[in-house]
Parts: sequence; structure tokens; C-alpha cells
Amino acid sequence: MSWTQAELDALKAAYASGTTRVTYDGKTVEYDSEAALLRRIQTIEGAINAAAGTPRPVAGYASFGRGDR
Repeated sequence: MSWTQAELDALKAAYASGTTRVTYDGKTVEYDSEAALLRRIQTIEGAINAAAGTPRPVAGYASFGRGDR
């Protein structure tokens, strides 16, 4: 599925204003919660970044040693 930057911008504006009803390109969608809206934003951002070739962030773990073993 292809998402547009206009859809992403509308979702972010709705999330920032605290509403769950989003209107873009003549369509209106109401999400059941802010969490659902945030998941949609993250999904679309991930797809847009993947299509643009933007690398995903990498997380690592720190490790410590006592030095005597």
C-alpha cells in the first residue's frame, strides 16, 4: 500500500491536537484510540523511510567486565 506525505502530516496534526478523527484527501477516518493513531503514524513513517532508503536505527547492549577474568 502506498501512503502519502499528506496523510502522514494529517495524522501527526491530529495526534498533536489530541483528536482521533483525521481528514485528508477528502477522506475521514476515526481511530479508536490515540495508541492506534500513533501505531498508524509509525507504520507509515517506517514505510516512507524504507522506500526512501533511510536506514533504520540500530540499538545495542552495553556490556561490562571486571577485567580479572
